Amino acid sequence: MTWLVPLPVVVPLVGAGLALAVSRRPRAQGIISVAAVSTVLAVAVVLIFLTHTAGPQVVDVGDWAAPVGIALVADRLSALMLVVSELVILGVLAYSLAQGLADGNDGAPVAIYHPTYLVLAAGVSMAFLSGDLFNLYVGFEILLAASFVLLTLGGTGERIRAGSIYVVVSLLSSVLFLVSIALIYAATGTLNMAQLAERLPEVDSGVRLLLQIMLLLGFAIKAAVFPLSAWLPDSYPTAPAPVTAVFAGLLTKVGVYAIIRAQTLLFTDSRLDTVLLVAAIATMLVGIVGAVAQEDIKRLLSFTLVSHIGYMIFGISLASDTGLSASIFYIVHHITVQTALFLIAGLVERRGGTTSLEQLGSLAKVAPALGAVFFLSAMNLAGIPPMSGFLGKVGLLQAGVQDGTVLALVGVGTGLLTSLLTLYAVIKAWNKAFWQEAPEPLPDTRVPRTMFGPAAAIASVGVLIAVIGGPLYTYTDDAARDLRSRTPYIEAVLVHGDRGTGQSSDAAGGDG
Repeated sequence: MTWLVPLPVVVPLVGAGLALAVSRRPRAQGIISVAAVSTVLAVAVVLIFLTHTAGPQVVDVGDWAAPVGIALVADRLSALMLVVSELVILGVLAYSLAQGLADGNDGAPVAIYHPTYLVLAAGVSMAFLSGDLFNLYVGFEILLAASFVLLTLGGTGERIRAGSIYVVVSLLSSVLFLVSIALIYAATGTLNMAQLAERLPEVDSGVRLLLQIMLLLGFAIKAAVFPLSAWLPDSYPTAPAPVTAVFAGLLTKVGVYAIIRAQTLLFTDSRLDTVLLVAAIATMLVGIVGAVAQEDIKRLLSFTLVSHIGYMIFGISLASDTGLSASIFYIVHHITVQTALFLIAGLVERRGGTTSLEQLGSLAKVAPALGAVFFLSAMNLAGIPPMSGFLGKVGLLQAGVQDGTVLALVGVGTGLLTSLLTLYAVIKAWNKAFWQEAPEPLPDTRVPRTMFGPAAAIASVGVLIAVIGGPLYTYTDDAARDLRSRTPYIEAVLVHGDRGTGQSSDAAGGDG
């Protein structure tokens, strides 16, 4: 069944080509997009079963065995990320299709949107499945190129300005990543991550530290880790609601995923774990303080997005099975809840005519279902028990207490404070937008059920995560153990390559 591994990359790219070929037929484009994303979701579900029962699944592209050729690898972590990301991509796609029907596609460049959206999906899958650093870079560039187009859809001055900031920051992170790749290849003679796991410990410790710093800097920009996160609150709120939702849910998590791979597979000496821990604490605090100060729902959510990236980095920095498992669980939770909140913010803007908290009000009276879904997702984000946000935070705080160091305990205290301030921020937003009286009568605009449905469905997935919290934590525990032991991943890639070539991994890859 290893032939399934490339499909999450291939199917969206084929779909993008077909969607472009029928650019004058929006309905056909929508059908192609839904079919492509649904197919990838089905493949991802099968992969999550295979990786859990039979171990990592490896495909050597072009039948050139690793480490010479390109390896695509699906393990427990990447399969889980694929399933969650495709669920979100499908939900946002349904929302955007409903929005297009409700608006009559006025002013929406549909011919560009669907192919670009599918290319973005392919880039995300490529990043999760890549078994070597260069193709991880290619995956990043595919999704970034698509995101540049999606971010500036409509061509308004505000979107072009925000898109320019995003492009500059993304190019900077890409340059750092590319230079890191060149230096790593010069030092080791390979870019295959499984072989790098064997060769990097032999590199001079000072050189190895420099390589680790450069890689983490590039990934931290993409993940919006403080102090490299200032670009995000200015870039995301200006885009259309579906675009902002998929960006908030997925793009930063691809950066977090890359940090997990770097810290667990390539650099296991933990010399930068303290630096990551400090960055996690700062990210939580700065992000949530910024959120509390906002009077616009989209900007408030953008700052909470930054803040809660800190929770994920906190779990990674503890370098323990418990911390890493909780971090993976929290990534899954946050992808769904953050996507749902940005979609709901789009519905609030549609019903109230604005996202400014100073101008909104009375939405609980005129749109009670919208108020209920926003409240549910907001409480999930804040970590109110027994929701998935609570389960994820408890796991992370437990890992910090088990670590027992002063800095880890400071991180635990910061996590608790951030959770309380998150609750304050989202309750303030709910009170102003839904509970208080509107300063002026709201526009007589109805929220189409076809748009409300996908947003509510993604919010419900966040609740479902709490229902299956036990089995999901068991899965993330297994994934964390595999990541920290490294053996299943390395053997799956290099032994698979040996079967294909009849050579040892050193013979296949050279002496470096």
